[in-house]
Amino acid sequence: MVKAKAKRSETIGQLHGAARLVRTALASRLNGHGFHAGQDGIMLALHAEDGQTPGQLAARLGVKPPTITKTINRLSAQGHLEKKPSSEDQRQSNVFLTETGREAIRDIEHAVKKTEKQALKDFDKKDRKALMKLLQRIEANLTDGASVDDHDDDGDELSVPLAIAASELSQAEQAADADKDV
Repeated sequence: MVKAKAKRSETIGQLHGAARLVRTALASRLNGHGFHAGQDGIMLALHAEDGQTPGQLAARLGVKPPTITKTINRLSAQGHLEKKPSSEDQRQSNVFLTETGREAIRDIEHAVKKTEKQALKDFDKKDRKALMKLLQRIEANLTDGASVDDHDDDGDELSVPLAIAASELSQAEQAADADKDV
């Protein structure tokens, strides 16, 4: 039983470490274009569907509304986004990419693509497909609405950082897929 628990911890640690390195490499590339970590997600989400509300963006990216608001304000100050009152509900606002923001998408997608290329440089197409399926399964396991207890089926305690690591890797993969659609 101890050996199985150690292997789970090793897997989670490896996943967490890989996610951290992907996040660090991407953040470094984005910083070269004047973006901070997390801003790319909002920009790419708006590129996919412009005019979302801050609440929709928060739900789509899995973050809290105050985080989105702060990031939207920063991106607006940089000239990448603009908020406009909703035509349907004056209490709401919609967020749109500016022309400057649309031009920056190419830089963001390039940074994501270079990071993915670096991270997966020795992976063939079969390995990439298998990794994507495994990451999607992890994400589904953690987001399918099932409650997670403090113990698994064997009664062993579960490790915590898996959801964060899976989400970060999945976001990098989704951003890379968005680049392929452009």
